[in-house]
Amino acid sequence: MSRIVLASGSPRRQELLNRIGITDFDIRVPQTDEHYPAGLTPAQIVEYISREKADAAAKLCTPEEIVITADTMVFLDDQRLGKPQDEADALRMLTALQGRRHTVCTGVTVRQGDRVLTESEATGVVFRPAEESELRAYIATGEPMDKAGSYGVQGKGALLVERLEGDFFNVMGLPVLRLSRMLAQFGIKLL
Repeated sequence: MSRIVLASGSPRRQELLNRIGITDFDIRVPQTDEHYPAGLTPAQIVEYISREKADAAAKLCTPEEIVITADTMVFLDDQRLGKPQDEADALRMLTALQGRRHTVCTGVTVRQGDRVLTESEATGVVFRPAEESELRAYIATGEPMDKAGSYGVQGKGALLVERLEGDFFNVMGLPVLRLSRMLAQFGIKLL
């Protein structure tokens, strides 16, 4: 079997690969510029950035190695919510999300040599209405500070989520079902 390389420093993505049985992989994090052309849809944005990451990672790998990259973004209406700059920014984002549906999009690329496959997954997330004191208490945990949209669904952020529409693992940063189907096209069967 070809060696797998995860081109991401995300501990959540590493954990998710382990959960689906990919336990022996290398981590190589390429330097990339996460800018994208204007006028793209959310799915096109995350696919574009994921492909750019794969292209950069390919320079660090042999043609036989299978590279996995991903890019996750949170969108409220057409506004992109990145990682918060500070606690005030986290409060602003969490306040905007409460009681509303937003979309988490992840672009995933699997690359081996010149063969490249890129797809995306979108998951709807609805936050419950919350008191400002609850949002501040959540921010005080520090959990939101390194996450797009200022929350982690796999942690205490789950207490803000009323419902999910789609792939839970996508909201964590890696749609594992989609990834498993993509890897199967490269000869890697997980089941």
